[in-house]
Amino acid sequence: MGGSAEANGARVPVPPARPFLDTFRGNLKETFFPDDPFRSVVRERGAGRRTLAALRYFFPFLEWAPAYTLGAFKSDLIAGITIASLAIPQGISYAKLANLPPILGLYSSFVPPLVYALMGSSKDLAVGTVAVASLLIGSMLSSQVSPTENPALYMNLALTATFFAGVFQASLGLLRLGFIVDFLSHATIIGFMGGAATVVILQQLKGMLGLNHFTTATDIVSVMDSVFSQTHQWRWESVVLGCGFLFFLLVTRFISKRRPRLFWISAAAPLTSVILGSVLVYLTHAENHGIQVIGYLKKGLNPPSVTSLQFTPPYMMLALKTGIITGVIALAEGIAVGRSFAMYKNYNIDGNKEMIAIGTMNVVGSLTSCYLTTGPFSRSAVNYNAGCKTAMSNVIMSLAVMLTLLFLTPLFHYTPLVVLSAIIMSAMLGLIDYQGAIHLWHVDKVDFCVCLGAYLGVVFGSVEIGLVVAVAISVLRVLLFVARPRTTVLGNMPNSIIYRRLDQYAEAQTVPGVLVLRIDAPIYFTNASYLRERILRWINEEEERSKENGEMGVQYVVLDMGAVGSIDTSGTSMLDELKKILERRGMQIVLANPGSEIMKKLNSSKVLELIGHEWVFPTVGEAVASCDYVLHSHKPGAVRDNPAAHESMV
Repeated sequence: MGGSAEANGARVPVPPARPFLDTFRGNLKETFFPDDPFRSVVRERGAGRRTLAALRYFFPFLEWAPAYTLGAFKSDLIAGITIASLAIPQGISYAKLANLPPILGLYSSFVPPLVYALMGSSKDLAVGTVAVASLLIGSMLSSQVSPTENPALYMNLALTATFFAGVFQASLGLLRLGFIVDFLSHATIIGFMGGAATVVILQQLKGMLGLNHFTTATDIVSVMDSVFSQTHQWRWESVVLGCGFLFFLLVTRFISKRRPRLFWISAAAPLTSVILGSVLVYLTHAENHGIQVIGYLKKGLNPPSVTSLQFTPPYMMLALKTGIITGVIALAEGIAVGRSFAMYKNYNIDGNKEMIAIGTMNVVGSLTSCYLTTGPFSRSAVNYNAGCKTAMSNVIMSLAVMLTLLFLTPLFHYTPLVVLSAIIMSAMLGLIDYQGAIHLWHVDKVDFCVCLGAYLGVVFGSVEIGLVVAVAISVLRVLLFVARPRTTVLGNMPNSIIYRRLDQYAEAQTVPGVLVLRIDAPIYFTNASYLRERILRWINEEEERSKENGEMGVQYVVLDMGAVGSIDTSGTSMLDELKKILERRGMQIVLANPGSEIMKKLNSSKVLELIGHEWVFPTVGEAVASCDYVLHSHKPGAVRDNPAAHESMV
């Protein structure tokens, strides 16, 4: 059919047919393997070389380790020690946020970074616990199991949720389903993270005010009710101590932002606060005056926790749901942070490979008394500013945490909880990206609504509700883009064969008798009916305008198909129906710039034959020029007789 079309003088040839399996294989590859991850393996000759290439793919450290230098080690040593000073107090703080024993926060900063150093592709990501995931675990698990009444079961469920999260994350990477995370848009993440940060800050009012009992709900109404219903239990000692350390942390952050070379001041501030707070409590015996302290921390490395995982009813489904939701959030944060710093240093990271690495470290972590970890922005930013060169900085941090677990845990006995609350509040204030929200408002109001919906859903509902609202709004927007694609009228730019939008270019002019429409989306079953009605409405509006101005009515409808990447059977049927409708009204449909996939579908469905090969043109300029030539020559077959008519018009 394609050959006959070319023989008849078709301006846009029909591509040769490809076997279905070849087409299917190509589409499958572009969907799941767009980065062609195994090209380095296939290029190698010999089984040994291919095996080594495959190992380098799954264990990126094999790429940089052989060429590792002493200079790089010095940089990684400084970065590793710096992020360790931040990881230790944050680990303890975030474990309390998840309603878990503080020691689990240190455990989670020991094993997972070692796994990531072997399998991660980012040079800058610093692995550890994160506030949002900790809050999610705490809120979702505590809704059914009390962390105070049944702490052992609660901890086991947290480890089980981490296991499920790791399996889910690694599965996404192995099955090449990383594009699922992309449904969490930038606007969604800004709103969700801002809402979660707000909720976390409100939750820390318990520690700042020295309250013993507090609501397990995360919405702002419940938290405020819990705070102001216990005003008689507020302790001024906690308020003064907490506000003092919070002020100190914010000042150090301000200094580091104003002077990036002094990043270490902000990085060391949390550990400094812990040390100062512990010394102050020890010297003044403040624990006897209402200041709550961490208490005893078990000395030693991570104990195995394989037997602690809960794979039996009735709580397995709770752990599974918690693991999947927290796993998606942790993936989105880790990959987004990794890509951001990779862009700064001009290198690429593999999203699917990152999923495998993050998933594996969480599976291994769940078996060694660690709860959910990923790459938090604050710690990774410190790692980046400290001048890290490779993932070895994670190993250095892990070794520092190991020494802490072996020898230094008794020193944290007198650490006041109010200092941990101040550390969390300081870190969370950096996650509220109000400037990003303002930017969304100026650039895209719909994206701002997505951001606001996520924020309000988290703050006034729960973290899960906010996530559902944000994803629902994002998916609705995608569906609207597909179901209601944009169509615009094009006009001719003076003294040229270029056609541009009339609503954008004031100098663009319409061609009497010819209506040029541009379709800005693929034509699918979801939008075929809408496009037919919208095109007919454009025609009616143009007819009314022409009648009012005493101009020639529409004789030709030129559809610019340049932005139509694909079409299904509903789309071809729509063009068939449109052709018949226009014929009854004495009009001719003309196609301009259709792609190869469009030509294949139109040819296979016989729609191309119905429209006529002579009414298909490679450019809008040629299509309009030929139509205009026919109108002025008054010969219905002029296009067929003179296929180069557009040249005379130009």
